[in-house]
Amino acid sequence: MPEKRLTFVADAPNERLDKFLLAHLDGFSRAQAQRLIREGCVLVDGAAQKTGYKLKGGERITVQIPPRAETSVEPEDIPLEIVYEDEHLAVIDKLAGMVVHPGAGNESGTLVNALLARYPELADMMDDPEVGERLGIAHRLDRGTSGLIVTAREKAALLALMAQFRTRRVDKVYLALLEKRPASNRGTVDAPIARDPRQRKRMAVRREGRSAQTEFEVLDDDFQGDRALVRLKLLTGRTHQIRAHMAFIGCPVVGDAVYGYRKQRVKMKRQFLHAHELAFDHPASGERLAFVSELPDALVDVMGKMR
Repeated sequence: MPEKRLTFVADAPNERLDKFLLAHLDGFSRAQAQRLIREGCVLVDGAAQKTGYKLKGGERITVQIPPRAETSVEPEDIPLEIVYEDEHLAVIDKLAGMVVHPGAGNESGTLVNALLARYPELADMMDDPEVGERLGIAHRLDRGTSGLIVTAREKAALLALMAQFRTRRVDKVYLALLEKRPASNRGTVDAPIARDPRQRKRMAVRREGRSAQTEFEVLDDDFQGDRALVRLKLLTGRTHQIRAHMAFIGCPVVGDAVYGYRKQRVKMKRQFLHAHELAFDHPASGERLAFVSELPDALVDVMGKMR
């Protein structure tokens, strides 16, 4: 299916955006409509909105439908580094380069494709409007980010994990090498984040954005070019939060071609960002689980070359 662009005018006030799309897009499930909204393919009067956004009536709604948006996700036998698993969930140590969820241009080879092969029961969630097409995904890591990610194997566990993320009961700590050392050894970046109006796939610090806070601590600054290895704790979970916040304070992540320097100073196929620690309450037992993933050898080698 080729990419196409559709335009509608909202004709019913107080109708949810996802329900409006469901009524106007032939052949789409509600989960697929919600996915288009989450990925920024739906604009209301030129602005991206949430799936539950209430229309007022009269708005101009544009929908950009990526190629093969309707295709279902297929299981693929892709090796995964399993850190922990039980009948409710699994914790994966994701490799850099793997996309978490299928999308335009990435219909195969994703973490979800691999999970469906390992846990076939995830297919039962595919058309459930309450969990959309998450297929067990409670949170995401960027393609170029490695490290820990928790996935659910059943709907109840997924809803419980999602609730923990919403109420900030999940601890997420990352390691990153920055192009420039922050001005202080420790601090918090408190700056709202929204989608960049000039580049739809990029986020930016904007006054009208959603609240976002990132704590940082310098662990090592014995590198060439005033670079520093930092420990970063997410207090909120916005898209590209660490990358956008570090760029905002003038200390972009090494290897970040989107938020970093236009001409990269270090040639890398990924950004130097690793999901190092992850802790949450088990959705069934309530036990606090904590996991650690050390830096991959490739990133350790990069640091060695910068000494």
